[in-house]
Amino acid sequence: MHDHHQDDVRFSSSSIRIHSPSSKEHSLLTNLKSCSKTFVSQLSNTRLSLNQMFESLRNRHTPPRSVRRPNLPTQMLNSVTQLMIGKSSPISLSLIQSTQLNWSSDSGDENVEIIRGLNSPLLCCASLSLTRPNESTQSVEGKDMIQQQKGHSVSRNAEERVLISEVLVRTKDGEELERKDLEMEALAALKACRANSALTIREVQEDVHRIIESGYFCSCTPVAVDTRDGIRLMFQVEPNQEFRGLVCENANVLPSKFIQEAFRDGFGKVINIKRLEEAITSINGWYMERGLFGIVSDIDTLSGGIVRLQVAEAEVNNISIRFLDRKTGEPTKGKTSPETILRQLTTKKGQVYSMLQGKRDVDTVLAMGIMEDVSIIPQPAGDTGKVDLIMNCVERPSGGFSAGGGISSGITSGPLSGLIGSFAYSHRNLFGRNQKLNVSLERGQIDSIFRINYTDPWIEGDDKRTSRSIMVQNSRTPGNLVHGNQPDNSSLTIGRVTAGIEYSRPFRPKWSGTAGLIFQHAGARDEQGNPIIKDFYSSPLTASGKTHDETLLAKLESIYTGSGDRGSTMFAFNMEQGLPVLPEWLCFNRVTGRARKGIHIGPARFLFSLSGGHVVGNFSPHEAFVIGGTNSVRGYEEGAVGSGRSYVVGSGEMSFPVRGPVEGVIFTDYGTDLGSGSTVPGDPAGARLKPGSGYGYGLGVRVDSPLGPLRLEYAFNDQHAGRFHFGVGLRN
Repeated sequence: MHDHHQDDVRFSSSSIRIHSPSSKEHSLLTNLKSCSKTFVSQLSNTRLSLNQMFESLRNRHTPPRSVRRPNLPTQMLNSVTQLMIGKSSPISLSLIQSTQLNWSSDSGDENVEIIRGLNSPLLCCASLSLTRPNESTQSVEGKDMIQQQKGHSVSRNAEERVLISEVLVRTKDGEELERKDLEMEALAALKACRANSALTIREVQEDVHRIIESGYFCSCTPVAVDTRDGIRLMFQVEPNQEFRGLVCENANVLPSKFIQEAFRDGFGKVINIKRLEEAITSINGWYMERGLFGIVSDIDTLSGGIVRLQVAEAEVNNISIRFLDRKTGEPTKGKTSPETILRQLTTKKGQVYSMLQGKRDVDTVLAMGIMEDVSIIPQPAGDTGKVDLIMNCVERPSGGFSAGGGISSGITSGPLSGLIGSFAYSHRNLFGRNQKLNVSLERGQIDSIFRINYTDPWIEGDDKRTSRSIMVQNSRTPGNLVHGNQPDNSSLTIGRVTAGIEYSRPFRPKWSGTAGLIFQHAGARDEQGNPIIKDFYSSPLTASGKTHDETLLAKLESIYTGSGDRGSTMFAFNMEQGLPVLPEWLCFNRVTGRARKGIHIGPARFLFSLSGGHVVGNFSPHEAFVIGGTNSVRGYEEGAVGSGRSYVVGSGEMSFPVRGPVEGVIFTDYGTDLGSGSTVPGDPAGARLKPGSGYGYGLGVRVDSPLGPLRLEYAFNDQHAGRFHFGVGLRN
């Protein structure tokens, strides 16, 4: 139990749930099945139902004349509250009583009792008595009120008008109110009842309702007294108590500070029912905005001006997984382990169910890549007042073969330059644990890559969402990016055999980190496939002087991603350290970084990117940083600007919509090796007279496709040469 005292106001919230009767709890969850599609419509309907409840109270009429009813305010309000939360409502307001009008004649004729419906959200009794007093006056229970038992006869016709000479507001004992401000509130609420006016019973009744609707009074009884100056109409009112404190029960997630702010303005003042309604609406709105299954279920006033507020919050009782057939939609046996899905959910047992959190959980399960469709259906958990969640899952086919094609940026000449084909087998859900296996082969005019990759997106038993990836790869790629443009038109390729293991995990929102260990065996070969150690210019192709270099790399990487959309903010930092476990293994340190920032101005989108890197130590020449090309400085061929130990490349572009999926782009790029080209073993860039720095600018079009953006661009470089560039996907 937490108590908060401020200005003699007691705010109390209990972490121990005080359960309402089972019927009340059950009613809170009766309609939960309808919430599975969209939480926005559910919350809007709740707000509308709340309005309907109060509106219904204003317009409701009870049974016809000559039917006496007991004072059953709670039953009346509960029946109306069904509009909001189900069959039997837990909401009750202790300030409510019935409204009745009593007429009696002086001759003892039959009494006719007219019972009217409540015309206020929180109405109390309002009874109108017109009687014929005795000729002599008398004091009734010490009250200064004279009733005439003989004299004016009053018609039972509610439309007959009676001349009223004076209108007063008094206490229920007929005395003046101590607080004149409350008297003024009651008088201000009157519309028809004025001195020297002819009134009907209906008009008096409507003004009674208006006094009650002002919110300051718990009862109002109009009494007509015949005096020598005419009929005096007195409204005998009973003001509400002064607000002295608040007790809030069962509010486990509702912040105490929010409750205090909702009721703070009313402290020390007469309780106003309208203000209470506003406070209740704000509390229910707090739940609605957060998609929480919670609502104010009961409010009443205790002695001493203490307002008691009861809140009903639906906690999660159980979460179960149900697999549905892709074709029939009927329940079926799934291939995925339920524990693999449940561990992805942030919604846990015992929490107050949030539809916003449930939507995020649905997106998380879909992001696993093994489900075709996912939905959550809340259902009442019997009479416990809790909710059971059923997650419906439709699985995708777990594995299969695929074929495709692409473009390699390493080949810049030939009739089929850059075209590659691919063939792959993938399994998305090994052992039903969302583990991935991918075996692929890519083959081009010169390129070839054979890769086996196994990934466990979340290692079992780890609570940090750590993933593990094991990779084995054998590749052959063109070496002309660093050692191309040989006078004899010969070409060479770089062959690499790579194996490694990496661990990745998120460590902050939008931040993830990777650590790994990679072994690489790499060397150069000529067109006939023979190992070579020097190019045409006698520049070395390996750092060790042998036909192959061997390296054991320790890798660390940190990545920040904004919204994940194209053009959103991104930052990546990577460091690799060569470990000389054996004397002949290379030892070097390589650091790279990339940053990207997008800005929207009207329909245009500006994108700025910057990348750079530096290498210290003994490394293979073909591992130098390459500058120029489609993903670097456009307007140049691949690697034509330079290659060095260090580099910086910056780019700025403005894109704008053209029509449908087509957009135009204007761009400019700049790159430099920071004068480090000559420090690469053999100075391959200097031997080929590469400038070491350069810029390009141009324009192009992009088309969205299932493969990613298709980019066709034309750029000029600083040597006034133009060149087309074609790419698939976003720039690196």
